[in-house]
Amino acid sequence: MKVVRSRADFATARAALPQTVGLVPTMGALHAGHAALLRAARNECASVVATLFVNPMQFGPTEDLERYPRSFEADLALAEVEGADLVWAPGVHDVYARGAVEVSVSPGALGAVLEGAVRPTHFAGVLTVVAKFFSLVRPQHAYFGEKDYQQLALIRRMVDDLDLAVQVEGVATIREPDGLALSSRNVYLSSADRPRALGLSRALFAGRAAAGAGPNAVLEAAWSELADLDVDYLQLRAADLREAPPRGAARLLVAARVGGTRLIDNVAVEL
Repeated sequence: MKVVRSRADFATARAALPQTVGLVPTMGALHAGHAALLRAARNECASVVATLFVNPMQFGPTEDLERYPRSFEADLALAEVEGADLVWAPGVHDVYARGAVEVSVSPGALGAVLEGAVRPTHFAGVLTVVAKFFSLVRPQHAYFGEKDYQQLALIRRMVDDLDLAVQVEGVATIREPDGLALSSRNVYLSSADRPRALGLSRALFAGRAAAGAGPNAVLEAAWSELADLDVDYLQLRAADLREAPPRGAARLLVAARVGGTRLIDNVAVEL
């Protein structure tokens, strides 16, 4: 596995890779969820590129950019075990070569709901850096976790609307044995808050179990598990995050604060 930092070194290393290239963009602090992305890429592509970049553009002014978990050596070890051929860990100026970005990708109406309603600049930052990585890495496939489902939906929409030549692959959420969705931010949970965080997955599973009785039953069952949490939103939507249908494939999404930690989760629901 080759590890590079500068844009110039990456371009040289990328040129030597055989096709087909699978890209796994990450912000580091890798865990078993990221390992699943890397394995999916390894199984389907001749070459696997992982990026480790904490993107400042997707953090708001009061968010946790400086304290976002970083574990560079452990990240490299996991990437190597999971078969990455090339890891690019650029600095900010390697990604944003001219400093401030004047032209960015607008997430549109879908970027203003759910996470976008709470973090209004977040998805412009996500889509812009992902578009840049698509351009710089030139992958045929790119892998993203379903745990960040709105992000996945927006990246798919961007690729479709802008005719970008990459196949976006969603990989199922990886959970702890007790149901908690893996997240880099789980390290912030105190020993007292860790059991409370299970309220998110319990709510989602309860909602999914009630799906046969219709959308209202899904939401009622889910809300019954959230009384102990500071909920930002609980919403039932279509699989593409438009208005939920009365029947068929849907997605149940939740965001809540557990102590000082904000967590998100979602599950597929068949109404």
